[in-house]
Parts: sequence; C-alpha cells; structure tokens
Amino acid sequence: MRILHGRSLFRGVCARTAGLLLVALLPGFLLAQERTVVRPVDNGAALVNPGMGWVLHHYDNDIVRYGSKLEPWDTVDDFPGVGVIYLRLAWSYLEPEEGKFNWSVVDIPAQRWIAKGKKIAFRFTTYESASNNPPNATPEWVVKAGARVYPLRGRSGGRAPAVVRYEPDYDDPIFLEKLDNFFAAAAARYDGDPNVAWIDVGTIGIWGEGDPGPERHVTAATVRKHIDLHKRHFKRTLIAYNDNLTFRGKGLETLVYAKEQGLTLRDDSILCRPGQEAVYTHYYAGAFWPRLPVILESEHYGLAVKRGDWGDGSDYLRAIELAHGSYVSVHWWPREFLQENRQLVERITRRMGYRLQLLEASLPVRAPAAGKMLISHRWRNNGVAPCLPGGFVAFTLKDSKNGIAGVFVDEGFDVRTLKVGPENQAEAVQRDVEFLLPPASILKPGTYTVWVSVGSRIGTPQIALPLDNEDGQRRYRIGTITISEPSRS
Repeated sequence: MRILHGRSLFRGVCARTAGLLLVALLPGFLLAQERTVVRPVDNGAALVNPGMGWVLHHYDNDIVRYGSKLEPWDTVDDFPGVGVIYLRLAWSYLEPEEGKFNWSVVDIPAQRWIAKGKKIAFRFTTYESASNNPPNATPEWVVKAGARVYPLRGRSGGRAPAVVRYEPDYDDPIFLEKLDNFFAAAAARYDGDPNVAWIDVGTIGIWGEGDPGPERHVTAATVRKHIDLHKRHFKRTLIAYNDNLTFRGKGLETLVYAKEQGLTLRDDSILCRPGQEAVYTHYYAGAFWPRLPVILESEHYGLAVKRGDWGDGSDYLRAIELAHGSYVSVHWWPREFLQENRQLVERITRRMGYRLQLLEASLPVRAPAAGKMLISHRWRNNGVAPCLPGGFVAFTLKDSKNGIAGVFVDEGFDVRTLKVGPENQAEAVQRDVEFLLPPASILKPGTYTVWVSVGSRIGTPQIALPLDNEDGQRRYRIGTITISEPSRS
C-alpha cells in the first residue's frame, strides 16, 4: 500500500485541470485540510464472497462420487475460493417410500460445509444412468401408482441379469402429482434457508440435464411445466435453468420463459465439445449475467483430459470470461483437480464473479468533532461479473483498544453499479463524500485508525476485499485520523 501526505486533495495521477475544478467546488476549510493518500495493492488472495465462488460436487448423481468419498472431517479447506457444495441426487434416494423422506442424505454433508461458512445447492433428478441403489431415479412406488415410464435395458455386471431402468413420462399426471408432493416437502425444509444458494430445474432428462432418451420427445410446454413446478414451491430460493433444456424445448422459447420467470442460467456444456466449440453455449448467458449469477459446469475433468480436450485448461477460463460466470464447478475429485491445476485455479479464483479493488483513498489527517470530514475513494471491479449482492462502502474509526468509535457510510454508491471489463481495465468510479461528524460527547477528540469495508447500508461488513490488515471482520486498515476539539466560530 502506497501512502502519500500532502495538502492537495487530488493525487498526482489526476489531471491538473480536474483538480482545479474540484478545488473550486470545495468549501474553504476543506481545502486547508492536510490529507493522507493511500493506494492499496491487490494482495492476490482467494476470496469467499456472497453470490460467487468455486462449486464442489459432493454428490454427482450417485451417492458415491467425488466429495462423498471424503472423510467427514475433510472439507477440503485448502481449495481456494470454495463457496458452494453441490448435492445432485436422485429423487428415489430422498423419498424411498411415499411420504417418508430421508433428508439426512442431504443434511449430513450440508452441515459439514455450512459449519465452514459455505452454502449448498441442489438438483433433484428423475432419470439416471449410474448403477446406483435403487437402480432408478424415479421411485418404484411412483410406477406402481400408475405413472407411465419407458423401460430402458441397462448393462449387466458379469452374469447377473441386466437392470431394467426406465425414464418417466415427464408429462404424466400421476408422475407430476407425486413429484409436486415431493417438492412441497423439500421446499418446506429448504426454501428460503440462507445457507441454500440455488436449486436446479433438474427433473427432465438423464442426469437432470434435459436430454431425454431417444424415443422420447420433450416439448417447450413440458419444460415450462417443470419450471412452474419448481417456482410453485421454491419461492425464495434462486432457481437455475439448464442450458440443455433449450435444445429439447423448441429453440430459445424455454430460455426466454426461464428469464421471464426470474431464473438464472446454469451452463453444463463447458468442454463437452473440443476446440472452438468448448464454450459453444456461452451466448445464452448474455440474457442473465447483468442481473443474476451465471453458474458454469465443465465436463468431468478426467474425461476431458482423457479425450485430449482439456489442454492447459485455458478454455475453462475463456468460458468464464465469455459467460461472465459467478459460480464455477470442480467436476471431479477435488484434491486431484487442485493438484493438477493449481495455477489455473488461482487465476480463475481471482477472476470469476466479482473482485472489488480499492484503488485509492484520500483521508484528512485531522478533522474537528461536530465538523465535516471529506473522504475521496476510487473503486474498480476486477471480476467478470457485477457484484450482484451489492453493498455500500463504509469507513470505521477505531480507538486504541479496537473499539468502534465512528461509522460513516457512502450511501450514494452501491458497488453493484461497478462495471466489468477486461482484466485490470474495467472502468473505475471516483467518489468524493462529505460526512458530518458527531459531537465530541460521541466521538471524543483523539487519534483513531481508519478501516474500510463494503456491506450493509448501516456499515456491517459483508464482502471480503483483496487487502491486507484485516480485523477479522472484513474491515481493512487504511490509515489514521485525529479528531480535534470542535472548531469555534
């Protein structure tokens, strides 16, 4: 962090004419204030922030994949920037008997990660391909109740008879009635929980990705029906629309409907095709990212490597740039992925979502109690997506014993409005804010440390910044100020 002292309000990098213009607009007493100018440097730290981050697949359609292989104590704390744990599970795991639910399958891993400050996300599927137990994602009792299904002969192991798998008829009224009841129970438990980041529309197609069997035809009306089912129950939790639903839903009609219904986009197609087509659906994201967080999932890492499509992983970073991804998946064994892609992980962590940088702050060296204090501050978002949670910049004064003596919030500036752009090139915003200081009975004369934060309108820190000298509560020390006795007129 560079610290400069001087009587000029403006920094040396500012144009002389611009400085003269601002000077002409300032009250005389402010011109006389000696000032400290700080220019913090981004420390490169991996940040865990609301509405963004790496997504670790715990369950991946089966209960014995990826994160589920970790010991209960192992929450992969060394993986930088993890924000969400993803639980993709078949309906049959959770409701093995009608009206009897096995929520512990979700709650056990959820509590491991929530205890570490992470959130969870869901996809509940109705059609799977894995050799799971039970063998079908739609419970057997739904079929026995009369729901129409399409049998699919599965692979057998050794001499054992082949498992008969089936795909449900996604428009069947009995199937929809039972599925609606399941979602009512799931929403009663999880909707609006602050620890739940989102839920996918995952009740159509194999793995919940929207691709049905070859003999099945899914219409746009079918997709809308399943979107409505999710929205009917999950009224307070973000819902994600899968890009593959567009292919089976008659062009872009379902994409437009999802946008109109307030859903965000989940792109499951990254690196599923080689070369230039590795990010072939990124243009869908343009309808969502300015206002909602886009979720990106790559092909299974090991499969992409085996096909020769992974390369150095730069296509994944390119996809994040093009789609303005806020959430980015680790679709593999997390430790293996990190070990083999550490530099890429660090690059993506510094670029995905938002990254708020304080470029410069100008503070008065001293100010009178019950007087005025002018603080100038300049910010840039160095991520690929807006800071969708939003927040306001606050300056906190602390005394020698770390007690909070003053809090001053720039309510005229929501960091959500910061624009995105190429790395280190996004447009910055300059703020010059005059704060009224409380009387000496509240803010006693003395020297205080100054801390900057971004959070609620009342000054509660909520967003981590890439700055040193943190107080452990997402406030960052940037200087000192001396509060003098009130001026006498």
